[in-house]
Amino acid sequence: MDPKPIKRSADIMKLSREHHFSLLFCWKIREGVKKKIALWRMMQYVQYFWDAHLRPHFAEEEAILFAPLQDEMVLKAIAEHEVIKQGVEALKILQDKNAADAFAKFADQLDKHVRYEERELFPHLERILTEAQLEAIGRQLNALPADPLQDDYEDEFWKEKNASL
Repeated sequence: MDPKPIKRSADIMKLSREHHFSLLFCWKIREGVKKKIALWRMMQYVQYFWDAHLRPHFAEEEAILFAPLQDEMVLKAIAEHEVIKQGVEALKILQDKNAADAFAKFADQLDKHVRYEERELFPHLERILTEAQLEAIGRQLNALPADPLQDDYEDEFWKEKNASL
């Protein structure tokens, strides 16, 4: 039996949609590792996704969603944001051909973070924050430029049949 989808407040649905997009990014990185795609190609994609999607997403969460409550669960998410940022920076300096494992670990780390926020943190915030606070958060999120949630990155390495380092 499939688990029921998580019911999410409409006020923070934008962030959940972005989370789904991040999970797809993780899958693409894992596919690249599995297909032995050149690390420089995957790094270019990681940098693109960080700049276009992850960095703005983290900033939105921290400035808007997490602002009303700085409890242990929120602080954990903020700390994970920093670790993920450091992970992007660490991937940039990898030179070893065996460094593909680092890309897989990065994807696993981001995947785990997204699932933490979706399964634990967001339900916690929906319970703790008032309806008025959630509505204010929703207004702020909806006032931001819409993230098109499309990946227009041209090098679709994850679709390749065969690759070589």
